[in-house]
Amino acid sequence: MVGSRTLTAVAGLAASLLVSAAAWYYFDTLLFLLVLPFVPLLWRRSASTPSVRRCPACGFSSRDPSVEYCPRDGTPLDSRDER
Repeated sequence: MVGSRTLTAVAGLAASLLVSAAAWYYFDTLLFLLVLPFVPLLWRRSASTPSVRRCPACGFSSRDPSVEYCPRDGTPLDSRDER
């Protein structure tokens, strides 16, 4: 399934190209909107959402980067990239 960031980027790109084509037709000059350079920023992972770390033995999970071991059995947590 396509994520919301991807849909937002595609919609922004389509709208920008549509407005650029309309401006080219109306003003008879090539014009690209400044939205195009900022589209890659939508795919950048936010630093405010840390990855989930899970215990492979019991399933305990934590987003706190300071928690490195499971509090139940002391097993090192595995880092998973989940959204």
